[in-house]
Amino acid sequence: MVSVQPEEEPLPLSREEIQHIATLARVGLSEEDIARFREQLSEILDYFQRLRQVNTEGVPPTAHTLPLHNIMRDDQPRPPFDKEEVLRNAPRREEDFFSVRAILEE
Repeated sequence: MVSVQPEEEPLPLSREEIQHIATLARVGLSEEDIARFREQLSEILDYFQRLRQVNTEGVPPTAHTLPLHNIMRDDQPRPPFDKEEVLRNAPRREEDFFSVRAILEE
């Protein structure tokens, strides 16, 4: 059973911290951007603070929240196509292979 402990204080970022993050990311920000990102990044940090409060004792680590299965390969093995039937549609053929024009110069 997962339980949540009491909430802690929100973690608002300062204007200087936002400018520092922008400098590290090599992004120029206007005053409007700084105000908007200050609010948005502070909310993200608050979510992380909430996640830290969740008691995960006894919960095994996982890579995914849902069980995964390979949906791309649910087919069954079957015999290969007949070589002659496949090569019948080839514009050019060299013995048992498709023949294509060279695309790189040597």
